[in-house]
Amino acid sequence: FNDFHGTLESPGTFGQNTGVPAASRPAVGGAEYLAAYVAAAKAANPNTVVVGAGDFIGASPLVSALFFDEPAVESLNKIGVDFSSVGNHEFDKGKDELRRLQNGGCKLVAGVPDANSCRGYGSSAPGTFDGAKFKWLSANVIDTATGRTLLPAYGIKSFGGVKVAFIGMTLKGTPGIVTPTGVAGLSFADEAATVNALVPKLRAQGIESIVVLVHQGGFQGSGNSDINGCVGNLAGSDIATVVAGLDNAVDLVISGHTHAAYNCSANTVDNGSTPRATGLPNKAGRLVPVTSASAFGRVITEVNLTVDSVSRDVTAVSPVNKLVDRTNAAMTAAITANPEVKTLVASYKTAVSPLANQVLGTITAAMTNSANTAGEMEAGDLIADAQLAATQPAALGGAVMAFMNAGGVRSPGFVNAAGSYPYNVSYGDAFTVQPFGNSLVTMTLTAQQIKDVLEQQFSGCLGQTAQRIMQISNGLKYKWSAAGTCGTRITEVAFTPTDVTVVPPVATAATEYIVLAGVVQNPTKTYRVTVNNFMATGGDGFTTLVGGTSQLGGAQDIDALVAHLKTYQTAGAVVNPAAAVLGKPRISRLP
Repeated sequence: FNDFHGTLESPGTFGQNTGVPAASRPAVGGAEYLAAYVAAAKAANPNTVVVGAGDFIGASPLVSALFFDEPAVESLNKIGVDFSSVGNHEFDKGKDELRRLQNGGCKLVAGVPDANSCRGYGSSAPGTFDGAKFKWLSANVIDTATGRTLLPAYGIKSFGGVKVAFIGMTLKGTPGIVTPTGVAGLSFADEAATVNALVPKLRAQGIESIVVLVHQGGFQGSGNSDINGCVGNLAGSDIATVVAGLDNAVDLVISGHTHAAYNCSANTVDNGSTPRATGLPNKAGRLVPVTSASAFGRVITEVNLTVDSVSRDVTAVSPVNKLVDRTNAAMTAAITANPEVKTLVASYKTAVSPLANQVLGTITAAMTNSANTAGEMEAGDLIADAQLAATQPAALGGAVMAFMNAGGVRSPGFVNAAGSYPYNVSYGDAFTVQPFGNSLVTMTLTAQQIKDVLEQQFSGCLGQTAQRIMQISNGLKYKWSAAGTCGTRITEVAFTPTDVTVVPPVATAATEYIVLAGVVQNPTKTYRVTVNNFMATGGDGFTTLVGGTSQLGGAQDIDALVAHLKTYQTAGAVVNPAAAVLGKPRISRLP
């Protein structure tokens, strides 16, 4: 499995579930059920290895994040993981923290163990943290101080005298999606080249069976609803590019990163259709099985590898993605929650509940992180407003607008799992949407730089590698053209100075046009703009922001969000995402 993100509790239902109406979808995931499904697979075959494709930690719910993701590691230990590649989120807190989670020991602050570290609920003794019993693998992550891999490049398991190698890697683009402090002192090599260089070394050890665990992925084509599908064969995806460069010695690729489920193999089933044999072509043109198990413990991939004991090579690969169904509806035999993991999670839930259950404010309708056709998210709007409010006072930055990267608005947004509204948003809800602990940065940008950074949202433009539509604060509106070329997509940017520190927000000056008919009206005019520290350092490809001047650091993003929701609560008001005073839609997509 992959992209667990410390999701100890069930994330709810899963939409990628063939032919099942939303109202009938079962609850999935939860560490205690993930452990039970893994145990059932092990019981069916003693020759089993449990592996992951990265992002086991980071961007985690409060129940794990508050305790520095020690709960996630302890649950993964009890699940019985053997190896996992590192993902980009393993580097959120830097290489030294990753090593601590691998090797054990308490989180130190000013030389003293933090009160939220070493709870010992899942370790050998109270007041301790044993670290990961599994091995994180990082074949393409180099510690520049030593010239060696940060962690082992691969792990080996022997079955009946036959060795199987598991090579672990993260995407080479990790530095572009992690804060500079997180990847300081590290370099990230090309994924395929790294694997190919290891093949002769593995063969010298008598190893012919090779599995790649890589934190990189793709998406199925349109119309997909099957976790065992491979619609479009992941054409044009990053993982397809990686596989296309792989040596013919690689037998299976287990991928992740995109949070998508797919099964590109002999067992592919697209949208309930007749099974078809697929795979992604490698360097020699041979189709290699490639899988991904969604995210958050919702899905596991069971792979049956047939290995010839004489040639020591894989002769057949048969993967199947399975929902981690808490109702056991799809199981031939009953599966019950793992009691040890259930107790572990309950212990951390009890410890976190006073903070997690604190009510911050009320919303009248769901505010999800699902983008509309223009790229705007209800949850993103709220976060951008919160960040503007936190930095609008002159002493705190004097911001007049805020930009928020869409990738930082985490699933599911601000929603009530029960479906009823109004809904009281808790601190735990807010933290789930804003888990990174980024800080705010207010900077001065010219009108030209504002247009440039908006133009930088589109793949191939000013170095951007993917389409990344930013979320924007109240008072700002812009239009972009899908038919435009780089540098010409932003056709209009309208700005109405708005005070968002009050409820309801109030326009404080007349509307002006920063861009009209594609032309910057006053290129040198300056504005104070707030972003998070990840974006301020060029994260997600927004390198224009690096040129912002008079930068001032501010509060953490979660604190800004909490304060903004409490402003509504104090005023006896609710957040109505459809309210006209919120200035929506803020983003318009033109043909």
